Amino acid sequence: MEDWKKSEGTFNLACDPERASGMMQNTCVKIEHVTKRFGEDMVLQEVNLSLKTGNVYGIVGNNGSGKTVLMKCICGFLPVTTGTIFVFGKKIGHDVDFPESLGIIIETPGFIPTYSGYKNLKILASLKGLIGKNEIKKTIERVGLDPNMKKPVSKYSLGMRQRLGIAQAIMENPKVLILDEPFNGLDKTGVVHMRGLIKDLKEQGKAILLASHNTKDIEELCDKVHDMEDKW
Repeated sequence: MEDWKKSEGTFNLACDPERASGMMQNTCVKIEHVTKRFGEDMVLQEVNLSLKTGNVYGIVGNNGSGKTVLMKCICGFLPVTTGTIFVFGKKIGHDVDFPESLGIIIETPGFIPTYSGYKNLKILASLKGLIGKNEIKKTIERVGLDPNMKKPVSKYSLGMRQRLGIAQAIMENPKVLILDEPFNGLDKTGVVHMRGLIKDLKEQGKAILLASHNTKDIEELCDKVHDMEDKW
């Protein structure tokens, strides 16, 4: 944990999403003084965080420390109690309910169990109409699955489901990725494959927020790391 401590405070990068010049131009997510309560339970307290393109940000902490709650707040799935979250300069819950150009894998990916992986992604892609069959198939191949496989998702292993979840998150080429334990269920080969994929996505200029219980994932992939137990 000592190596991670040195980055404490670097998450609180001064930025204004409305400024469009200089080093502020590549900031895509800004969180200011965010708290989240469930009744009397304070899960998030005074969170200040900025995400910039071409960087991987790691968050670590024990179960119940608020990692998943923070990610859900960024995605618009949960309202904050106090504070503000901006994604591409738009205030979540005010300007927009759900941010644009966001790829998400949070908790166990949900798919229609009787459909193939390709058919599931085709249905999801049809909601926005941003990509076609070729892009879907290429993405499935990119995560190490066969786009022509007819097997229903109900017959997939946990690792295959996780790969499909990652494919769903990246298939529309989002600018920001929110990845909560993306390596769950993957075997050793799969973990190596997905680490390489995340590095490639970083090189493409994505801003990536990653939560993982695996120390090696965090150390190998992340430019900046914050422990949820520390002060923001």
